[in-house]
Amino acid sequence: MFAASQNTPNSGWAAKAVAFFKDRLKEKDAHTWVPSLNDVPLHYLKPNSLVKFRCFIQDMFDPEFYMGTYEAVDPSTKAKVLRCGKYKDVTECGVSTTLEPHVPRFSFSLADETHFLLCVVCWKIQARVVPSTSYAPTRQKRSYEEDDDDMDTDTQPQKQREPHTGMKPHGNGDCKRREKEAPSSQAASASHLDLNFPLPGEKGPSCLLKVYEEWDGFKLNEAVEVFGILSVSPALSALADEDASSSLLDPAGGMETAEEQRVHSPPASLVPRLHMLHAKPLPHNNPLLPAAGLEDNNSAFLSSTLREMAAVRAELLAYFTHVLLGDALAAEYLILHLVSNVYTRRDVLPLGKFTLNLSGCPAVASFTERFYQIIQQLVPSSYYLGMTLQNMNQMRLVPKKDYVANRLLSGALQLATNTSLFLDESQLEQGQLDTTGVRNVTALGNLISWQKVDYDFSYHQMEFPCNINVLIASEGRSLLPSDCQIHLQSQVAPPDLEAYLGGIQVHPQASQLNKFRMYLSVARQLDYSIADEVTKSVEDDFVDMRKDDPQSISAEDLHRMLVVARLLSLSLGQTSLSRDSWLRAKHVEMLRRSRMEQNKCVNGNEP
Repeated sequence: MFAASQNTPNSGWAAKAVAFFKDRLKEKDAHTWVPSLNDVPLHYLKPNSLVKFRCFIQDMFDPEFYMGTYEAVDPSTKAKVLRCGKYKDVTECGVSTTLEPHVPRFSFSLADETHFLLCVVCWKIQARVVPSTSYAPTRQKRSYEEDDDDMDTDTQPQKQREPHTGMKPHGNGDCKRREKEAPSSQAASASHLDLNFPLPGEKGPSCLLKVYEEWDGFKLNEAVEVFGILSVSPALSALADEDASSSLLDPAGGMETAEEQRVHSPPASLVPRLHMLHAKPLPHNNPLLPAAGLEDNNSAFLSSTLREMAAVRAELLAYFTHVLLGDALAAEYLILHLVSNVYTRRDVLPLGKFTLNLSGCPAVASFTERFYQIIQQLVPSSYYLGMTLQNMNQMRLVPKKDYVANRLLSGALQLATNTSLFLDESQLEQGQLDTTGVRNVTALGNLISWQKVDYDFSYHQMEFPCNINVLIASEGRSLLPSDCQIHLQSQVAPPDLEAYLGGIQVHPQASQLNKFRMYLSVARQLDYSIADEVTKSVEDDFVDMRKDDPQSISAEDLHRMLVVARLLSLSLGQTSLSRDSWLRAKHVEMLRRSRMEQNKCVNGNEP
């Protein structure tokens, strides 16, 4: 397209090229033809080929200039060839070829700039459920996510483990070892390179995304799927170690400090460059669902899924009841929590959030860990945070701007939308919170109450909204705020507790697991409405409940019942509130409040 445009002024070849790829990707299953950085190891991908990457925007760097067009001259023949500099990091020149940057056709204007986005994987998705690509290796491969999952399991201590990945993969160890032999030098290089992942222990792929058009449409912490040209030129790797190379490859390189250059120019073998042709926001990060989400309400997929939701919900309720020591009411509220989602904001108030505090967790150390492992299997992205004194005083939860390296130092609360954050308060211990600890606890409180994280820019704080499902497991009432507290009522006798926990099936069958995964993701994306007549009925019920005892129910209680009713309807596959769902929501809330009152009487001032 570029070559054909040389005889046609203002041909707009670049726009035509982008349109070509967009149109081709709209064809049925076309996106499955493109190999993925998430699933195929980098050393098996062909440089300068079309690839895709499902990722999370962790940072945004300053723009850089590039040569839109340039002339290459052969000194021996004086032959001149006009070449394209777009979608490339290094000019195409032979040993004896020279550039002629001072000719009229040399393009290096303000329009020829690209914007840097640092993209990382912030969730784990099983490669086995990702649609197959045209990439066909000689033997079956494991994705980066699967390999990293095993590495995390093997190397991290039990109490300090950050098990934020998906289902632990099971594979052939010899195959895995052979898979890692090729990039052994890369692994050695990565050991001393800070790739700035938000989550501790993360080793998934990352890349520098270069955006040419509509760069202002991207947002920090947004999940996107990018299609672009892969660039892994060895010349880029020299930028990480040799300052002199930067002046040759990047005219603006001299303006950067050594630390900034080191951070912004990591070796391409570890952090490849991806020149964007097309990108789209991810409505969800569950590969079992259609990539376009549930926009078409008449789709066959949605219709068949809605018909099965009540049955799948019953199966999931039975499974959670077993996991929660026979407590069916706690299992009910756990389902409501997992399908919750911030669907809108009214002023500063996020609507739809449902932070659950599961109190009364057994003091047995393995319960909360096993409980998290089960949640981990059902959601595309999750993170476990043990609230030990050491973690609170030492971890960086809030991202902070590093002005020396001109980058955003990631924090554990820089999470993708709909990540399940599991806070284990059973790990609380006596001790003193220092300044960092107080700041971290405050950040967790703000996340829960307002669904926002205030990033630290040294001279000021910048507010970033988020949409994180927070589950707090504790022995007594949590020190942190929550939207709902349910006290676990175990039906298992204490002497049998250890044996019972050992018998909990952490990994259900794959088919059952996938049904649960699809169910939770679909329920979270469904639209919801309340008809006028149902609204009138709810108002009348509220008035009747306050007639006899105005103190028995408050406006806050009504709001919680409406949230429970919404989540209950969605969990049943219903997109509008019915009278039956409203009555059922009132009933489960009455049972929960009654249990909390009984627990308060037994334990004194324990709410």
